[in-house]
Amino acid sequence: MPDDETQTQTLNRGGAARTPVGPPPPQLSGAAEAPAPWLLRLIAVGLVLAALNLRPAITSLGALLEEVREGLHMSGSVAGVLTSVPPLCFAVFGVMAPRLARRFGAGAVVCAGMAAIAAGLVIRPYIGSTAGFLAASALALMGIAVSNILMPVIVKRWFPDRVGTMTGLYSMALALGTALAAAVTVPLTGAMGGDWQSGLAVWAGLAALAVLPWIVLVRDRTPAPGQPAPARSAAASGPSASASGPAEAPALRITRSRTAWGLACFFGLQATAAYITMGWMPQIFRDAGVSAGTAGVLLAVTMAMGVPLAFVIPRVAARLKQQGPIVVVLGLCGLIGYGGLYLAPAAGAWAWALLLGVANCAFPLALTMIGMRTRTGAGVVRLSAFAQSTGYLLSIPGPLLVGVLYQHSGGWGLPIALMAGLMIPQMVAGVLAGRDRTIEDEC
Repeated sequence: MPDDETQTQTLNRGGAARTPVGPPPPQLSGAAEAPAPWLLRLIAVGLVLAALNLRPAITSLGALLEEVREGLHMSGSVAGVLTSVPPLCFAVFGVMAPRLARRFGAGAVVCAGMAAIAAGLVIRPYIGSTAGFLAASALALMGIAVSNILMPVIVKRWFPDRVGTMTGLYSMALALGTALAAAVTVPLTGAMGGDWQSGLAVWAGLAALAVLPWIVLVRDRTPAPGQPAPARSAAASGPSASASGPAEAPALRITRSRTAWGLACFFGLQATAAYITMGWMPQIFRDAGVSAGTAGVLLAVTMAMGVPLAFVIPRVAARLKQQGPIVVVLGLCGLIGYGGLYLAPAAGAWAWALLLGVANCAFPLALTMIGMRTRTGAGVVRLSAFAQSTGYLLSIPGPLLVGVLYQHSGGWGLPIALMAGLMIPQMVAGVLAGRDRTIEDEC
């Protein structure tokens, strides 16, 4: 197992494993010795709880989108805007994550992110207007955005010799939270008298719980392993020390790397597919005659496929010099799933949900490739921020365009054709990003 995890984070051009860079992560006091086991266990719990909260704000809304549209008198186009808000927020606020982590520490930023998620989720159902609903959603999504970027940084910082296992762990938790919100939001709403506001607000409790483990890391500003401290002072363990360190490698011009651009495009296209699925798939099934509860369960099945595969795919990808074959297999599953949605959405609903769930596992593959396409801790942070922020920016038009096509065509034929068509460039970009090279060799 250690060999797999070392490969995941440090494969070089020849595919050989390299020794992790830098000393073990220090304790919060800044001592050089390894952190206490209880602290690592607490951080692992914090990672899992944080990951559980990175998607319920989106999938719970997808399950109740029709009720929200009626309650707030939204058109299909406005609902399309609503489903485009997540990638927009992830692109805009994700860029801020490295800078915030340098200033306050990665743990403190994740802690604040969980608090923002809780506040946004409890406010948005009761604000009473579309603009207010969007603003409160943006607050929650801001917390998700910075946490998205900093999860790999936390793993690199505290678990440098177990990157593969910990990445798989929080990817599984993320998939579980996604599926859980999709599956139980409608039944919970029914149990609370059919009030969609309560059905959405209940997820704020899970986010509030996730704040607690991160409080212990609020004052930790130690650089991640392999990242140099700022040169201006030996006392850089203070507030200006880097928790993510992207600014310490000015020679790394990531925009010159074809691999970085390929990974950003792959990330953006898989995010497009994921947010279209989370925002619109229940509505596709409901319009085909499937009940609201069953449509939510079908979305949950799609998301739940990521629970086992999020752990398996990173480990398989780490054993391969090139990840292109995995990219192609996932893309073909997506093409078949969309074809089924077009031809027989209700008759084969369970099969299409499973296939699209497999296709959505491009997300943990993209996270794994972020680690494999770099050699240094600073490179991981820069590539994570670039690929995710650029990728989410590229994914913004997709869900909006689906809403516009749905409203103006009066059916799902054109939107599903768009979804299927986007799988082709996703496969091309993924094959490019999966080549056996690192961004340091290209910048």
